[in-house]
Amino acid sequence: MSSKILRHRMKENKVLIVTYYWPPSGGSGVQRWLKFVKYLPGLGWTPYVFTPENPAFDIRDESLARNVPPEARVIRFPIWEPYEAFFAISSLLGKKKSARPTDLVSGKNKSLFQTLSTWVRGNLIVPDPRVFWVKPSVKFLDTFLKEQNITTIITTGPPHSMHLIGYRLKKKNPTLRWIADFRDPWSEWGLLESLMVGKRALRQHQQWEARVLQTADAVTTITPFYVRRFEALAKRPVTLLTNGYDEDDFATLVIRRPDTFVIRHVGIVNEKCDPRPFMRAVEALATTHPEFGRLVQIDFVGEVHPQFRAFVMASTILAGITTFTASVPHRELIAKYGDAALLLLVLTGYKDAEGYMPGKLFEYLATGLPILATGPEAGDAAQLLNKTNAGRMIDGDKQAVIIETLAHHFEHWKQGTAQTKKHAGEEYSRRAIARKLTEML
Repeated sequence: MSSKILRHRMKENKVLIVTYYWPPSGGSGVQRWLKFVKYLPGLGWTPYVFTPENPAFDIRDESLARNVPPEARVIRFPIWEPYEAFFAISSLLGKKKSARPTDLVSGKNKSLFQTLSTWVRGNLIVPDPRVFWVKPSVKFLDTFLKEQNITTIITTGPPHSMHLIGYRLKKKNPTLRWIADFRDPWSEWGLLESLMVGKRALRQHQQWEARVLQTADAVTTITPFYVRRFEALAKRPVTLLTNGYDEDDFATLVIRRPDTFVIRHVGIVNEKCDPRPFMRAVEALATTHPEFGRLVQIDFVGEVHPQFRAFVMASTILAGITTFTASVPHRELIAKYGDAALLLLVLTGYKDAEGYMPGKLFEYLATGLPILATGPEAGDAAQLLNKTNAGRMIDGDKQAVIIETLAHHFEHWKQGTAQTKKHAGEEYSRRAIARKLTEML
């Protein structure tokens, strides 16, 4: 086959990706498919991205747009979300500045309005507030796919309403090839508890989840644990496509030994994430080891739950050694990796934490810095840390072990014997994982 014919055929490979999160949205939700889209053109596929024109999200990162390749066609379609009504009512109650989607799952000490809003969100709007986007999107895409001769689509959730778009398009056109990608669980998602989901609403989630799992041509997810759970629910094979790191992002990474022993945590600390066991160990070591207490600095980069912040500030010791840094653009985050001595991963507190391998873990691996993690010692993240020899997962209840590990890393840093080495192999690069995706396509 001539190279000219091969190039022509490669140009005919088109795939439409339906995703709620897309630049300028920031945070972990956008990274997975943004990076797939970045590498698909080089692997012979033209990506079309269908995403809301006016979504409601908390984290904004304009720098991520530079990852969108010129070959990608992005279709932004208007969306209506009930959050707008929530914002309006919240404003009337004098809470305009704090009104945002995450207020619906803000943990304990909710106002009566927040409690009622959370119950409505969890029980009357299934599967999520983006469900009102499904019908108009299906109507638009049914025509668009035919006009553009696109025969393959991918939906990624959460929000799981994206999968309902794929389901209904598949029902309209059975020859359409549809891949449903799950970045988190659905009916077994721990967030449903925070949303006060009742039995009736849970059954609705389970019914929709079953339809999606049974109808999609292929199902993908991000961790071995989630593969097992979705296979048990679907009674069919599920493909593992993990998150990863982008080599381009770390090409300019420079590791500098900080003047203080900087332990850095990157990412959201929500109501389910519990760094308190780790912080109690830090407090205990700082009390008994004055030099450690004088030289250590704990830095949380990203949104932090108010209750955790209050916990830190209630301790004179912790308040003096802890900093909270607002979310920064991803390209600036790379520099922050470079001036840390130890990276912190917290899985303690999450439901089914043994199946949680957040995207930042792969970026941690790419830095070559040592990693200290708290959570299930037999989970997927723990196995990855062991496999790559990048760090250690410690059960949150084992305070003495956490203290011992902290002291070990502190001594290596103090003596200048701490070494960085590449932990992440090629198999975890975004390019390699995109190649696995194209094998499915």
